[in-house]
Amino acid sequence: MTHRRPRRFRGGGKRGGVRGASAQGTEPSRVVSGRIVDGPVYGADAGAHTAPPPPYDGLHDGLYDAGLSADTFVPPAVSPAVPLAVREPAAPAPSGDVGDAIGDGRSGGYGRSERRPRPPRSRGRKFALLVLTLVVALVTVSVSGYVWADSALTKGIDLGAVKDRPAPGKGTNYLIVGSDSREGMSAQDREALHTGGSADAGRRTDSMMLLHTGAHGTTMVSLPRDSWMTVPAYVRTDTGVHHPARKHKLNAAFSLGGAPLLVRTVEANTGLRIDHYAEIGFSGFVGIVNAVGGVRMCLDHAVRDPKSGLDLTEGCHTLDGRGALAFVRQRHQEKEGDLGRTRNQQRFLAALGEKAASPEVLSNPRKAFSAASTGLGALTVDNDTHPQDLVSVFRMMRGGAGLARLNIPVTGRGLSTPAGSAVEVDWKPARKVFEQLRKDRPVPEEDDGS
Repeated sequence: MTHRRPRRFRGGGKRGGVRGASAQGTEPSRVVSGRIVDGPVYGADAGAHTAPPPPYDGLHDGLYDAGLSADTFVPPAVSPAVPLAVREPAAPAPSGDVGDAIGDGRSGGYGRSERRPRPPRSRGRKFALLVLTLVVALVTVSVSGYVWADSALTKGIDLGAVKDRPAPGKGTNYLIVGSDSREGMSAQDREALHTGGSADAGRRTDSMMLLHTGAHGTTMVSLPRDSWMTVPAYVRTDTGVHHPARKHKLNAAFSLGGAPLLVRTVEANTGLRIDHYAEIGFSGFVGIVNAVGGVRMCLDHAVRDPKSGLDLTEGCHTLDGRGALAFVRQRHQEKEGDLGRTRNQQRFLAALGEKAASPEVLSNPRKAFSAASTGLGALTVDNDTHPQDLVSVFRMMRGGAGLARLNIPVTGRGLSTPAGSAVEVDWKPARKVFEQLRKDRPVPEEDDGS
């Protein structure tokens, strides 16, 4: 009679037991002569032998299952030409995989181990992979954003081509210029903003500031546009005519030779080497202010200026682009005229920098992107100025204890010149200020009465 080898099951009792085993995992049941017998069976009769089973050698396994003993089993005759192939027993199942083997190891079953399950990743590895993924994503976005921002800037001013430049000093010097360019403005825009002129009118500077940053913080020095200075010799690019050095208003250098001649004039009169140049026109200025949602300014007196269109009461106001342009341009309502205007410009730029870096703007993706794209598109910079430089400028203009604001020292007297009334610079204290900046030393802030 043919008997089947015991089948593996995963029910009660020990894992890896044989069907019919007792709940305590003792000797399995076997089928002997058509009967199910519990306990060990060593011969044809369940009680024929009481001696313990011999050591497992592979052969006895088949004898036990057949209900025979080694004493009664007679192997069949085998031809010497065909050797008997005896299957070698499998290696015992690895520790912990008993449930994956046929039999329990005591019945002589052949072991068959399955692949161990892969251990779960530790929380540390998962966290490290998450951090790495985020870093890669941020780098990708940052690089893409940087490329976009740098390409949005209008460049073309080569400071390296400027002649007769002073030696570099300590710290970094920026020349910030507000021009009266009306490029991109319609007739309705020019009327609404009280700018006058035409879209193709020549550019002039409406404001100029030196921004120095170094080990002792930031110093903002306004250069009145009517300051009487020496304009170096230059050649008109449109006519090729050479012009010798002469005295003129500072803003004339910009209208006669553009940004390169303006940089040369500022460097020649101050002794400071300009490291970066940034220029913005009327339209760009209005766009930036509107993009950040307006700028709050507080006035200690009412201002009503028909020429600029400004009409504000005493107190605090949130100025939109139109009101902001009128505020930084008006001077006829200021007791000190052009000097009063430059102080208003300094105050406004500090407030604009503060607003641009505020949570109100930075926490609003749409507003932040609008401000960034508008600002980048409105600026004209030198070839070596990049987005990170402009970020530094905004940080420096935010004000606070690290920012000193002053005007270039002047005599306070109007100077009559062939070019009209001009501002006379008081050169003795002015040169002391510029020498301090060149050596990156602190400069005391003047009292602007604000």
